[in-house]
Amino acid sequence: MKKIFSSIMTLTLAIAMASCSGNATNDGRKAQELSGAGATFPLPFYNVVFEKFAQINGDAVAYGGIGSGGGVRNLRDKIVDFAGSDAFLSDKEITEMDPVIHIPTCMGAVVLAYNLDNISDLKLSGDVIADIFAGEIKMWNDARIATLNPNVNLPNEAIIPVFRSDGSGTTFVFTDYLSKVNQSWKSKYGTGKSVNFPSGQAAKGNPGVASVIKQTKNSIGYVGSEYAFAQKIPYAQIQNAKGEFVSPSSMTISAAASGEIPADTRCSITNSDADGAYPISTFTWMIIYKEQNYSGRSREQAISTLDLLKYILSNEAQSITSEVHYAPLPTKAKELSLKNLETITYNGVALLQ
Repeated sequence: MKKIFSSIMTLTLAIAMASCSGNATNDGRKAQELSGAGATFPLPFYNVVFEKFAQINGDAVAYGGIGSGGGVRNLRDKIVDFAGSDAFLSDKEITEMDPVIHIPTCMGAVVLAYNLDNISDLKLSGDVIADIFAGEIKMWNDARIATLNPNVNLPNEAIIPVFRSDGSGTTFVFTDYLSKVNQSWKSKYGTGKSVNFPSGQAAKGNPGVASVIKQTKNSIGYVGSEYAFAQKIPYAQIQNAKGEFVSPSSMTISAAASGEIPADTRCSITNSDADGAYPISTFTWMIIYKEQNYSGRSREQAISTLDLLKYILSNEAQSITSEVHYAPLPTKAKELSLKNLETITYNGVALLQ
């Protein structure tokens, strides 16, 4: 089945095929072209993984980074093989669709990137971040920021918050964190893929937010850590539930996932109370239908989709995460995901037997 996306969608296309035949996979079946859409947060990881999957397996993957909300809508409309989302579907959303499963693909961090002259070391707490984005703290030299940064010469300049304009799993993760650490934020704005931020500048996708921050003096915004790193934008150390000021790393992100993981893998790991945990950490998921025969998809497409997910869960693919500033999945998350893949069917028959 041919998938058609909006012309404005950014596509990541891995088109390298197996070196010998060019039109067959390493298990002899016809090579497939898969398509997905959704979160921009894991896109740097997906860029590498999809290309390696194509080289190893012979299947090509096209992915549109349109935001988690858009990806879920495309899956609901059954025009993609998978959706990428940093926000797991709510119970209500799940009841509005045919049965799906969530497969975590990696872990990452949402950082508070900023643009301040001559300041490369900034510390922030959850309460302060919430009040900045709620418009309660308006100036960089506000006493509450200064108290956290006694040795930093903060400017007497207005803060320019930057936030997502599109339905975003990154926004969901960020506002989930704010709702846990600030009761006022929870009651006024809450958690969601789209939130009515009271002031600031909007931008589309993680790349858009990172670009606006880099170009706008005195700005601050939430963005996937890889985008801040790639743009060479400094980001704040965030105070965690233990009172520690922590920067994101594979180790501090992994610490946030040290708790229990439910069988369906839908869980939030923001504001973890584990020692050394970075407080705005998250899983990101690929979401697929349990029954893979929809919209004219072939059995081979379904098998290819499972092959892709099994590869992402492999040690080889997970070893790539730290190279592109994410963190590998915990063993438990991989075990649960492989178990969940056993429930995938085509015409009611399990594909993994």
